[in-house]
Amino acid sequence: MAETDNLDADHRRLDDEASARAFFDQTRRIATVLPAALAEMVRDRLFNRIETDVIGGYLSALKASIDALSMKYLISNRIDGPLRQHVTIDIHESGLPVWSEIAQTAADAAQAGEELARTADTQLIKDRMIREIVGELSIPTRLQYAMSQRLYYEALAKGGLFWPQMHPQGFWLSGQEGGRRRWLLHWAVYDSQLNVPVLYLMEVDDTGRHPLIEDAKRWPEVRAHLLAQSVTSLQLLTIAQGFDHDFDRLHPHRLRRIVLGPVYSHSFTVQEGPIRQVLENAGAPTGEDWAMAMTVEDLRAKGATVESSGFFSVVERQVFHLDPLDTHGAGQGASSATRALILPQRPYQALAALDPAGFREIRKYVPGPNGRVAGYR
Repeated sequence: MAETDNLDADHRRLDDEASARAFFDQTRRIATVLPAALAEMVRDRLFNRIETDVIGGYLSALKASIDALSMKYLISNRIDGPLRQHVTIDIHESGLPVWSEIAQTAADAAQAGEELARTADTQLIKDRMIREIVGELSIPTRLQYAMSQRLYYEALAKGGLFWPQMHPQGFWLSGQEGGRRRWLLHWAVYDSQLNVPVLYLMEVDDTGRHPLIEDAKRWPEVRAHLLAQSVTSLQLLTIAQGFDHDFDRLHPHRLRRIVLGPVYSHSFTVQEGPIRQVLENAGAPTGEDWAMAMTVEDLRAKGATVESSGFFSVVERQVFHLDPLDTHGAGQGASSATRALILPQRPYQALAALDPAGFREIRKYVPGPNGRVAGYR
């Protein structure tokens, strides 16, 4: 494994083609399993169907980004010189591409149209490859590389990828024009410190004159505010209270933060504690050698108070519930926190046999051969 001196100790460049392809195949497989795991989470009442539809959209975007990156690096390991590139992953607390990889796709996407306009199309590249194979009896490595880059930029131009910031969107839940309306606001970031996707769901009561997402003044301000607060080091209580005080006609009823990761893999990451022993004991084949953690922090309002605002008006302020007996909740500025683990059958069997104390309260979701996912405590 060749690494430059400035490569972070927690980062690894996959500098051989087999490792890179195995990583992308495994990550795509995980992304494919997650929607079925979400369906099982509905049965466990962790989410409802509207929320899983929203989360599913982000999962599709994440898979699209992984597919695009796999095209970008498909042939680059075979090229000598400055074109030779290697995907960089976080091997410690992520198991996914580092933030800079996602940020570079966003930069490349801004120029995808120009890039596609000045390069040969796929059919022309294929014709040239055939001529080189038949006429020169050689492997057209440079043309293969050109094809992979063409497909990469086509994927970027198509859109639907997971960007470093996924701007807030609003989904109307209930209420009527002129009354109290409830929205589900959702947004996401690819966290630059943890190198994992982080999703946010906020249920908000809207008492403004105009519906929030149609309000030309409030909606841009709300979106900018939420993105600025999308930092995993901030407690949910801090985010919710700041939002509550900055927007008098918006009342956060519930706020959740969903951290997708880390992904543990005996092949690609460095583990500590019981999960290391679990993956070693499993002896799972390539593609089944993984376990993905998911954490859902949840903050709920338990009521509201009324405060004076100026001489003749009052505003509603939310009071949030912190459970002092829930160490994963109150200590993190949340009402509660739920941890889940999605893992294939062999690692799950190894986990059940080892039965480490710290994993007994974690929900486990295990994909089966029929495509369905079974949930276990």
